[in-house]
Amino acid sequence: MRRASLGAALVLWTAMVAGAQAQLSLPGATPTSTTPTLPLPVPSTGLAASMTVPSGTPTNYLAPGIEPDLAFGALQRGYYMTALREAMKRIEGGTQDAHAMTLVGELYKDGLGVRRDLKEAARWYRLAADRGDPQGAFSLALAYLRGRGVEENRQVAIGWLEKAALTNHSGAIYNLGLLAIDGEIQDFDKARTMFSRAADLGNNDAAYALGLLYKQGRGVERDPQKAAQWFRKAAEDGIVAAQVDLAVMLFNGDGVDKDEATAVRYFLKAAATNNPVAQNRLARLLVVGRGTPKNMVEAMKWHLLARSAGLQDEWLDAQLAKLSPRERVAVDDAVRKYVSSVGAPAE
Repeated sequence: MRRASLGAALVLWTAMVAGAQAQLSLPGATPTSTTPTLPLPVPSTGLAASMTVPSGTPTNYLAPGIEPDLAFGALQRGYYMTALREAMKRIEGGTQDAHAMTLVGELYKDGLGVRRDLKEAARWYRLAADRGDPQGAFSLALAYLRGRGVEENRQVAIGWLEKAALTNHSGAIYNLGLLAIDGEIQDFDKARTMFSRAADLGNNDAAYALGLLYKQGRGVERDPQKAAQWFRKAAEDGIVAAQVDLAVMLFNGDGVDKDEATAVRYFLKAAATNNPVAQNRLARLLVVGRGTPKNMVEAMKWHLLARSAGLQDEWLDAQLAKLSPRERVAVDDAVRKYVSSVGAPAE
């Protein structure tokens, strides 16, 4: 049976995360564990951020005395037709600009300024990769892993990831770590090496992955302190799953000094991204007043949001049933205001 490589890696990784997210020591029934949906095991940045700036190009495209990258700057600002036009100028100018070729591939992949065409995207990625662009090699590898625009081929994908990794492309290195544990033979030692290398290069997904390995003792000696350190790094850089895991460790005093107030702060950050696990745990803390003042309206708001995402909690349902009619109206109003402000799902 043909393997869907990235999908398999995601299933495996989701299982690992489920094991990492411990329960809080709180009154009432233990809530059903629901793992938040993780991004595909690739860097979770948006399109513009995923494009690496050519060596020597400043992030400030108007820096005096330095020629700006007009195509990349237009891409960042959402001017896709301009980005395509500027990239093609560079390509047709005889410079064999590999970075511009990758940019064109990105536009075709997502249908930005052009008709979406995965085969055409893969063609541009290959042109860029053959000319040594690490982002082109990385994007081509993902196309082979997913079977998008090319026939799915894990080994070919690994080959291109390895080429990109030679240039310290952190996304390629991170994915090589994921693929090391995506199979019948799981090499957690290699995964640790890859995650550590990518994390040192600033890849936040890899930092979280490394924290999971230390939390569970896979490929390394189990070390809650190191797990918490890597979770904190990833959490501060916006990895939502890391925020949830760090909050649990802070609340329980696992690998870190017990700090319920800081745990609440991380749960709140994750809850505001519509993470149902964080919303559920935050609701429980607000009911009992642990790490934060007791607030039944806020608690039930987060409970209803988590429940609408599929996370059931009979104990919180029982607390909801105890509210007065006036309190229930306040809860409904709080949910409506939240939904209108962030576009969260609602019952």
